[in-house]
Formats: sequence, structure tokens, C-alpha cells
Amino acid sequence: MRSLTFVVGTGRSGSTALSRILNSHPDVLSLNEYMASVGDASFPEGKVGGAEFWQRLRRPAPHFERMIRSGLPLPEFLYTRRPGRYTAETTGIPALSLMVLPHLTDDPDTLLDELGEAVVRWPERTAAEHHRALFDLLCGRFGRTAVVERSGYSTGWAPGLREAFPDARFVHMFRDGPDCALSMSRHPGYRTILLLREIKARAGIDSFADLTPEHVRALPADLAPLLDDRFDPALVRDRDLPLRSFGALWSELVADGTEFLAGLPAGLGTTLAYEDLLDRPGEELTRLAGFIGVDPLPPWLDYGSALLDHSRRGSAARSPADEFTELKESCAPGSRALGERRPR
Repeated sequence: MRSLTFVVGTGRSGSTALSRILNSHPDVLSLNEYMASVGDASFPEGKVGGAEFWQRLRRPAPHFERMIRSGLPLPEFLYTRRPGRYTAETTGIPALSLMVLPHLTDDPDTLLDELGEAVVRWPERTAAEHHRALFDLLCGRFGRTAVVERSGYSTGWAPGLREAFPDARFVHMFRDGPDCALSMSRHPGYRTILLLREIKARAGIDSFADLTPEHVRALPADLAPLLDDRFDPALVRDRDLPLRSFGALWSELVADGTEFLAGLPAGLGTTLAYEDLLDRPGEELTRLAGFIGVDPLPPWLDYGSALLDHSRRGSAARSPADEFTELKESCAPGSRALGERRPR
């Protein structure tokens, strides 16, 4: 069985660059934002046939479609940069096509067709078995031997992935708290995440599946439209959101990731700090290659080192002094959790 590794973390931590680095390794199938794309819908209970499983992978993600239609696409949306036959306005963009397949090929539409022709003929089996079969199919298609999935904002997925794939390995990736939180504050996806969390808190619900029309009618006029098929992007882009809120989000996510990693059996988990990757790229990439089960090829190490961007390191420290102090305070719980983490 091919090795399977999940890189989980806060996002805004150099993880997109890591996906590009992994994708350049001739033995690694880099599944960029796979879990963020297919989500809970791709893990139905019990057994399903190939046709139903394929529909769950192909069905557009409603929250991403709303952002695209509203003129607020995320920089991670690779398909919208080089559009094919699908659009959010007409057909909807298949979940796999938005970020996963364009990372692997310049012709994601053809690859989607190829995969669909195979998957719809698959027999009934569990979702985890279907996912494994899809990973194997893609490995065969691209001649890869190890699978690495990486999604931003993914620590919440980790326990479910551990249950579905008990032999999988996990990398907890993180970045300096203030720098990461500042990056979150400038990203439309994380700004939307905070606003959607506020909606759930005001409605007193844990899941949007529990949201009722009464809940929506009770929301403020600057929040309710975010649930529409199309909204004014200024509601997200221009809203005054305090930096400390993003620091608190970072703390929550890194604490969750640290706790999850500490509960794994020896050998199935490791950490990757973005600052370590910047300071010692050759050493850290060599260690990562060994963990996921591929060779640290010298040309790959050179290419990966060249891809890393050092320019934004320490960006939070250039904020006004009072904002930086408040941001460090909101990141303190997460920093303490990382400081107490199990040694690599």
C-alpha cells in the first residue's frame, strides 16, 4: 500500500508553497486542498457505489461558489485563473477541479473526464476505500509512489482522517503566531471564516445545517447577506476585524493540532515549523522526505529551497506597537501549546 500523509495546520503558514515543493518531487502525488475541496460530503456513512462517490467529488462546493460569484475568489482557486469549460455562474465548478486537479495538470477538464470514466464503474465500498482507490488511480496516472494531502485550515479534519485512514501519517505545520494571524487578517477566506463563526455564535448553533430562516432574519444586515448566493464583497473585504480575533483563531488551531499530534502512536506524527523550513530548508525537506517515504533528491532540495519566500517573515513586528502587543497576547495560548509540544 502506498504511503499516505496528511499535512494539517492553520493555513497561511507556508503550506501552499509546501504543496508546490512536494508536487515537484517525482515520487510524490501532491493533493493540494483535497479535503478543503471535497469536505464532509465525500465521507458518507456505510458503503456507496462508484457513481454516487463520484458525484460527491464532482459536486461544486457551495461556499466557494458563493465567493466566486460575489467577486471574492480566493488566491488558492487555481481553476478560476485559467478557466476551462466550467464556471460558477453557469455549470458550477466541480469540487475536484477548483484546486486539486489544476495543481497536477494544465488540462484539469480532461483529467476530470478520465477519472470520472473510471470511478463511476467502481463497486460499493466505504468512503475511505474509495478515496484510497482514487489516490492509487492518480498515483498510477502520474507515476507517483507516495500520497501527501495538504489543506489549509485543516486541524479540524485530523481526528476524522485518523479514524478513516488509521495507517496514515500526519505533519502538523505551523508558523509564528503574530505573522500567521496578520496574514489571516488580510486573506478573504479567513475573514469570511471569522464572520461565519460570528453568525453561528449569534444563532447559537454548532453547524449551518441547524440554521433556520428565523435565525437568518435575526442576523444583522451586515451578516445575513453572506449566506446568500451572491453578496457584496465589501461586507468581507472592508469590515473592521480586530487583529486579536485572528490571533485567537491561530491559538485555537495550533492548540488543536498540537493535542492531536501528541495522541498519535510513535512514528505517525511530526511537526514542521515554517521558520525552521526557511532557516534550514535542506535539512527540513530531507527530514520530511524521510517521514513520507521518498528520497531527498538533490535537485528537488535545491528547487524547494529556491521556492521559499523569506520576505514576509517578521511582518507582524512592523505593526503599530499597541496592535503588535495585543496580537502577541492573543497568540500566547497557542505559543504555550507549541512550546509544550512533544519533541520531533
